[in-house]
Amino acid sequence: MSESRRLPARVYWVRRLVVLGIPLVLVAVVVWLVAGRGSDEDPAPDAQTTSTPPAADPTPSETPELAGCAPTGLVLAMTPDAVSFATGVSATFTVSITNTSAEACLVDAGEVQREIVITSGSDRVWSNRDCVVAGTEKRTLLLPAGGNDTTPFAWNRIRSAEGCPQGLPAPGAGTYSALLNLAGASAAPAVFGLG
Repeated sequence: MSESRRLPARVYWVRRLVVLGIPLVLVAVVVWLVAGRGSDEDPAPDAQTTSTPPAADPTPSETPELAGCAPTGLVLAMTPDAVSFATGVSATFTVSITNTSAEACLVDAGEVQREIVITSGSDRVWSNRDCVVAGTEKRTLLLPAGGNDTTPFAWNRIRSAEGCPQGLPAPGAGTYSALLNLAGASAAPAVFGLG
């Protein structure tokens, strides 16, 4: 015990510096390694960034190849699912868009571009463009050569007018016709009855 008390204060300070200094040196080495690796990795993202523009360049050159569908290359069909629909039953149809051209093309079949009009004689009863539902305005289709898009369509037997007014009289029983127009092409009228 007496010998340990006789050690000079300098020895205790050296011991303290060693105990505290080793962790500080380790922290400094870790920081240096992390910072060194980070600087080594920085050029890699730059290299990726410089390689991105060449990859983006081919896209504009491909875009002209995907031109809008020409009206002469589109065949539209709107087929009623029944000859006549009973009272209270929605009239349902199958809508078909076919690209008959030799090239793939784009067509917007959204509710702003596609027009379905239901008439009875000279009475314009309903149009999908009168009350376009939010989120249905655009529907871009990529149709390959000879490709076809088929979707169901239902008319809930209401009357509409431009500006979407409410309280219009309901259509009565009789013979009706549905007309489909899209991108300058038209389908043959789909004739059906309402009970």
